[in-house]
Amino acid sequence: MKLTFLGTNGWYDTLTGNTICSFIETKKYYIILDAGHGLYKIDQYIKEPKKAIYLFLSHFHLDHITGLHILNKFNFKQTLNIYGQKGTGKILNNVVKSPYTVPFSELQFPVKINELAEGKHQTPFPLECRFLIHPSPCLGYRFMIEDKIITYCTDTGVSSNAVILAKDADLLITECSLKLGEANGNWPHLNPLDAIKIAEKAKSKKLALTHFDANNYLSMKERDQIKDELGTKFKELLIAQDNMEINI
Repeated sequence: MKLTFLGTNGWYDTLTGNTICSFIETKKYYIILDAGHGLYKIDQYIKEPKKAIYLFLSHFHLDHITGLHILNKFNFKQTLNIYGQKGTGKILNNVVKSPYTVPFSELQFPVKINELAEGKHQTPFPLECRFLIHPSPCLGYRFMIEDKIITYCTDTGVSSNAVILAKDADLLITECSLKLGEANGNWPHLNPLDAIKIAEKAKSKKLALTHFDANNYLSMKERDQIKDELGTKFKELLIAQDNMEINI
């Protein structure tokens, strides 16, 4: 199972990367986590027409869905299955339409939108979703695939639900919008130490930081400083950058 970070920025694109999108390839599935501008790269990785495609959306802030406007770039043979919280269908059908972009109904491949209540589901692989702490309702996900647990939590402040979803995870993918010592009660996000504390409480095996606020992290050097300062505190700490690939 391989994870590729297609977009690692929060808020907007810069020279450090595109907005948030991660891609997981398993033996049976293609799994996409959020649909920022990094989504435009997925046709470089989706090669097998018999593998089902699943896109999981955390919430509807534009840096997490703006990549949907280029879906007409793709010519997939299989259905794109989109999953999100209750209300996803209405919201996406109000955005992915004329005059903004090509509507779902006119794409070259079918799209199916599925809405999830908070809790455990079978999709066909087992998953659990819980709401995190953010100004807009935002789902975190826990996937159980090929005997591995992968947790995805972005955007969020410090959250007990994030700890629950990340319990004993082989990989926790979470956000790092803020810098060390920063906090924002009005617009909750994580700083690197917050993320590490969640991983420690959950006893996650590996922690990957992504969704670096583009206005906060202006260079890759600033991201790398996290590893320099905190790498000894959590040894299996990964600092994501666009197009980075890791095996899970």
